[in-house]
Amino acid sequence: MSVESHHQEEIFGKAYDLKLIKRLWRFILPYKRLFWFSMLLLPLQQLFGLAQPYIMKEAIDDYIAGGDLWGLQGMALLFLVALIGEVIAFYFHYYMTMLVAQGCLADLRVAIFSHVQKLPTSYFDRNPVGRLVTRMTTDVDVLQEMFAAGVMTLISDFFMLASIVVIMFYLHVALALVSLALIPFMLLAINFFRIKARQTYRLIRERIARINAYLGEAIMGMAVIQLFVREQKSYREFDQLNSAHRDALQLSNIYEAALYSMVEAAGSVSVGLLLWYGGGEVLHGVIGIGTLVAFKEYIHRFFVPLRDFSQKYAVMQSAMSSAERIFHLLDTPVTIASPAKPVIPRPFRGEIAFEGVWFSYKEGEPVLKGVSLRVEPGEKVAVVGATGSGKTTTIKLLSRFYDIQRGSVKVSGVDVRDWDLQALRRHIGVVLQDVFLFSGNIRANLCLGDETVPQERIERAARYANAAGFIGHLPDTFNAQVRERGSNFSAGQRQLLALARVLVFQPEILVLDEATSSVDTETELLIQDALEKIMRGRTCLVIAHRLSTIRNADRIIVLHRGEVREVGSHAQLLQRRGIYYRLYQLQYAQEELRVLG
Repeated sequence: MSVESHHQEEIFGKAYDLKLIKRLWRFILPYKRLFWFSMLLLPLQQLFGLAQPYIMKEAIDDYIAGGDLWGLQGMALLFLVALIGEVIAFYFHYYMTMLVAQGCLADLRVAIFSHVQKLPTSYFDRNPVGRLVTRMTTDVDVLQEMFAAGVMTLISDFFMLASIVVIMFYLHVALALVSLALIPFMLLAINFFRIKARQTYRLIRERIARINAYLGEAIMGMAVIQLFVREQKSYREFDQLNSAHRDALQLSNIYEAALYSMVEAAGSVSVGLLLWYGGGEVLHGVIGIGTLVAFKEYIHRFFVPLRDFSQKYAVMQSAMSSAERIFHLLDTPVTIASPAKPVIPRPFRGEIAFEGVWFSYKEGEPVLKGVSLRVEPGEKVAVVGATGSGKTTTIKLLSRFYDIQRGSVKVSGVDVRDWDLQALRRHIGVVLQDVFLFSGNIRANLCLGDETVPQERIERAARYANAAGFIGHLPDTFNAQVRERGSNFSAGQRQLLALARVLVFQPEILVLDEATSSVDTETELLIQDALEKIMRGRTCLVIAHRLSTIRNADRIIVLHRGEVREVGSHAQLLQRRGIYYRLYQLQYAQEELRVLG
């Protein structure tokens, strides 16, 4: 494993926040009524809040100074109404904002997952699982934090600040100028923080994605790490990634702490200037002490949004970095999809044809070089060759996991690129060498969660695949739990389940990637017996690694360095004493050594 390599996260250029917000708005649209109602509560909340200092001023200057007790009680009641009104408006605003957030971000996660399911296999070759998990979990959670931190109130905060300035100038111009003298310096500091925060939070998201990618790979390969005593090296690699993430967070903390402390200091200095200048005005009888108290309250309310701005802006920058990454994923083109006018041939005949196929995973490094082969309906054809000859690639091209560069791959006489993609794959049943089982129970794995599949069909498929024997011995039979990746079953049992799963969906074409590898002799006999039953009446393409398993194939195609070199039956190819003969002799000698050993 490499600490960098494919764990390297993309670094995007300057983000256009307005464009990102517009795209996020599309997910808010279904909840727009709730959203706008919550937004309408903001000015009401601010109105109640701004009224409180003014009520205090009137109470002190007009009623306390005048000794009017009844009038003072009326002002106290009015202050209480304003306070309760502010609390209620804030509560419902926050509650409805979070309802909107939970709804639209749940929709966003579904949209990401839906898009990921459509991406070509080549995308997953380039991007580790941890990075994609980060998009759907960590990055979406950051957007949730954006709503929770009240970032959506930033615009209303600016209106509140403007309102406070207007009220202060209305009460006393000179006192307002003195109290707000530090604002220009604060704006410069906030702008500096804005620039640095974007860079820092992009770096944080990049490094947490590296950690997730490394963890995903390391946990899946833990057995290999332990077998090769690689724990200490893996520990050092992870510690390096973790330290880099910690350093990015510490840099962010430095900027946040600097701005927060600067705003706190500016607020204290402003209060000091207010008391210095305003106290003199009170002593000279220019203003009442109530005005001075009101100014102090307004200064406090003025600097609270500025102080919170450091937190809100930090969350906003983090959210924008996450939104960049999410929409970059959503913008990844779906290069393999059904055409605008797909073709579904009827009746389905089931022949397979590769015609002059050229294909490469990397440009300039062809894996298949002008490969031509044909499998007639109901015919059983095996493809053999040395490692790297392109055998498994033919399966991927047949199911259109990749698009070829030249030539054509046809199923039932129609190029796979002209097929409806889902219809094409429904007609092809693939059993891979590395069987993948999902967490859940056996029944869900055999029908892949399709509850419309009758239990009778599932049981019949299990019997045909010789899987019913071991399933029947399980305590819960078809409801027996399957652990992650089927780890509680042997390799042979997983293969039998994979064969049964294919039978449940009854495909006309069967593709096998050496279904009998890595199993014991008894299980191999069960699999071979199941295969004989399953392949009857079906077009079969068998990718063979063990040549002893394909003696009865109608034809054998020998691939060598991406080219078709030999075609014939098992006996014919042995008589030619070519590539197939050498492969067979080599494996036969190895089998003898294995038996003798």
